[in-house]
Amino acid sequence: MHTHNNFKTPSDADELDDLDEDMVVGVIAEIEQEVLNESDSDNDAYDLVDMGAPEPDNDGDSSYDGNESISSDGSFDPNAEDSDSDDSMAAEEEAAGGSGGAAGGATSAKRRKDDDGPSGSQKESAEASVFELDEDDETDETVRAIIAAIKKPRSAPPEIKLEDFITDVCFHPSRDIVALATIIGDVHLYEYANEGNKLLRTIEVHSKACRDVEFTEDGRFLLTCSKDKCVMVTDMETEKLKKLYETAHDDAINTLHVLNENLFATGDDSGTVKLWDLRTKNSIFELKELEDQVTQLISNDQNKLLLATSADGYLTTFNIAARKMYVQSEPYEEELNCMGIYRGDSKLVVGTSKGRLYTYNWGYFGFHCDMYPGIKSPISLMIPITDRIACVAGEDGNIRACHITPYRNLGVVGQHNMPIESLDVNSSGELLASSSHNNDVRFWNVKYFEDFGDIKYNDKHNAYKEKRHNLPSSKCTNASDFFADLTKEDGDEEEAEAEANDPEAGPSSSA
Repeated sequence: MHTHNNFKTPSDADELDDLDEDMVVGVIAEIEQEVLNESDSDNDAYDLVDMGAPEPDNDGDSSYDGNESISSDGSFDPNAEDSDSDDSMAAEEEAAGGSGGAAGGATSAKRRKDDDGPSGSQKESAEASVFELDEDDETDETVRAIIAAIKKPRSAPPEIKLEDFITDVCFHPSRDIVALATIIGDVHLYEYANEGNKLLRTIEVHSKACRDVEFTEDGRFLLTCSKDKCVMVTDMETEKLKKLYETAHDDAINTLHVLNENLFATGDDSGTVKLWDLRTKNSIFELKELEDQVTQLISNDQNKLLLATSADGYLTTFNIAARKMYVQSEPYEEELNCMGIYRGDSKLVVGTSKGRLYTYNWGYFGFHCDMYPGIKSPISLMIPITDRIACVAGEDGNIRACHITPYRNLGVVGQHNMPIESLDVNSSGELLASSSHNNDVRFWNVKYFEDFGDIKYNDKHNAYKEKRHNLPSSKCTNASDFFADLTKEDGDEEEAEAEANDPEAGPSSSA
């Protein structure tokens, strides 16, 4: 390349101020036209267009021919390749593949436009480097673990997201269907599967918030209660209303519980409990023994006793056959929110607003026999997973597993970003569904609890670690698990090296 000794460089501000951008654009257009006119001719020397106002040389001469170039010794060489004072122009002419200065100028405008981004060859090299980086990353343990987790088949259905607040979740007793009650009074029926969820239908049942939804034992009917004080029974096959209990309570109904294929019970915000039979028009009996909201109703397989927890701190038991109250517990200075039956119907466990768990011997509901500190945050939901394991949840957004009598925190089953509103487990006990204030429903595969061994009273444990331990269904992993794998791999490598160095050595003691 010739050196422009007789021209000032573009870094000189005086010369740059004299540059007329419109003139350059016009010259480029003229060059493009000339190239089109001479495209059929041989590769002769092109008559270069006058580049406009001449630049003064060192001798003070202000005129020169635009097709002339200056050699390193200061003389003009008319046959030399034209070179512009701008280095980018020279680079563009070389990229033109030797097609002449005019051809290089014809494409200079487009190339200037692409100066801000990488050229085609640069993009290709960048993509190649990224691909090579990905290959290198595949040797990294963390990246391989992430890839394996992505390729791993799902063990639970994907999340369901609704536009409305979800107030309750209930699994069908025999089909892969889950019912979602919403705050606007609708019930969405989804068919769930690991590959994806399918919306079957949306049933508009109530004019106000649907607070509880339950299936009958045979799955034929869907029962719902609402803030509008009504109870509705919907036929699952025809999707038609089978029965309407209009103004079933004088206050908003908060919860219902199905006893068998015909009987069910309801509780309202004022503490009234009613028992209903689908074969009759009115309630079988009604008792008002509480002063605050009935939070949950439950009974065992014999259906002789109906238990109710309330926000005023009472556990109240009703004799179904005698149609009267059986016993009421001593008052507690906290809300009793949820409960479950464990140990072969021999133990009742109640969760409270202070995070405590009270245990009662069955039939002796006047006062608890044991009290456990729980999770130290309000427990609003409880669902039995096995005969000895319960899942509890509340305002912190975590679902925790607890072993009952002896009490142990087993760890975190799953997480939500906001407080959890409802819990339910399917008939096989493999899937746990939870909804939160984020209008989402998440599924957790808890099948591993079937093989969970029983805990003895004298087993050593660390309550702090157990409370924060993430179980297999959780979407979070424990850092200790990762380091434990590394330790195991390092130990295996050292053992293999020792055996290789000592071929006469027998099997290791750890085998």
